Amino acid sequence: MTEVRTALGRIGLVPVITIDSPQDAVPLAGALLAGGIGCAEITFRTSSAADAIDSIRASCRDLLVGAGTVLTVPQAQHAAHAGAQFIVTPGFEPSVVDWCLEQDLPVIPGVATPTEVSMALTRGLGLLKFFPAEAMGGVPMLEALHAPFARTRFVPTGGITAANLARYLALPNVAACGGSWMAPRGMIAAGRFQEITRLSEEARAIVGQVRGESGGKP
Repeated sequence: MTEVRTALGRIGLVPVITIDSPQDAVPLAGALLAGGIGCAEITFRTSSAADAIDSIRASCRDLLVGAGTVLTVPQAQHAAHAGAQFIVTPGFEPSVVDWCLEQDLPVIPGVATPTEVSMALTRGLGLLKFFPAEAMGGVPMLEALHAPFARTRFVPTGGITAANLARYLALPNVAACGGSWMAPRGMIAAGRFQEITRLSEEARAIVGQVRGESGGKP
């Protein structure tokens, strides 16, 4: 988990990817890498997720790839078999979290309340997804959580765009920000990979402006 946390903190971004065709997986990975983003969260919102992860792991070893929107243990097992290097859940599902911990598979569970943060801490987890970020109070909520949970780091996701990215990245308890604006589903399906690279470069530039090119938050 330490390696994933360090990598995400260095990159500062987690593109949340919904992919409809496995054939788009490798070009997408290349577009993200060309834009300076070395990770992706492939969501289990489509039947192509596992095949996409498998394709990326086989062809793009430089991209850290995880599985997102994992709701059940069977989904987590499917993702792990496909080669996912970490699991992301939208909410705190104890059975999924515990299975991942048993398998020594890094997991970033979704939380939205202090109670859920505490549930994660009892399991030794210090990197959590704050979701849905904007709907749950956004920056002010994360600022409030920092006082009682000073060592916890978050990956806020939900409602984050290039317009508000800098405000989140500036928070001391934010490791990275997740979002789909860097590689929207329709843009992937249309094969607009150069545009994805451009959006990725813009996002990475914001990370650099806020943190400095070498300044991640592991």
